[in-house]
Amino acid sequence: MCGRYALYGPTSRIREQFDLDHEFDFAPHYNIAPTTKALVVHSGSQSVRVASLYQWGLIPVWAKDTTIGAKLINARGETVAEKPAFRTAFRHGRCLVPANGFYEWKSVQETGHAVKQPYYIRPRDEGELFGFAGLTERWVSPNGEEIHSCCIITTAANSLMMPIHDRMPAILPANDYDEWLDPANTDTETLRAMLRPAEGGDMIAYPVTRAVNSSRNDSSTFVERV
Repeated sequence: MCGRYALYGPTSRIREQFDLDHEFDFAPHYNIAPTTKALVVHSGSQSVRVASLYQWGLIPVWAKDTTIGAKLINARGETVAEKPAFRTAFRHGRCLVPANGFYEWKSVQETGHAVKQPYYIRPRDEGELFGFAGLTERWVSPNGEEIHSCCIITTAANSLMMPIHDRMPAILPANDYDEWLDPANTDTETLRAMLRPAEGGDMIAYPVTRAVNSSRNDSSTFVERV
């Protein structure tokens, strides 16, 4: 799964990699957690790419209230096209979620006890960003309140991630962005084929401070090796 990640830019790099030519809300965060705001890149009018802040945790259009969002932070790439919670968003609401890196926890032995050690996983080239495959949804409450939400699609672990966790975000290469974001693209098999594990050689992983375990904490030290 993917339950925590970091996005700290810089803004110029986000704009360049995701081909954005407009201003967008952005503040560096080193510990983005479910139910908080996530920056997503999606297709706007005339297929121009737009960056927006959406709530992390998908709220399907048919949901009775927003509480379901906390349970729908990830969608499995293998079943995303069929699952009722995700299939509409997969057809009409695909997005990219920019990230400098993400966190995953590995069980390790320490003084005779099993503890969860956080690892930070980022592109091998520090100047690059990940573009997670994601989904968006627009939900309207009975009193007219509108909430835009999102989730991150996951896939099987690659060779780098296997010793840490059996799942990871589906990370798209830049040359897949146009096809993934194209609202006219309804080729389910082609889209699903994009949701494969990224090459392990293009990424690095290392242990980081356990202060990241609390979603209330946010510090640039969280992405430093310990």
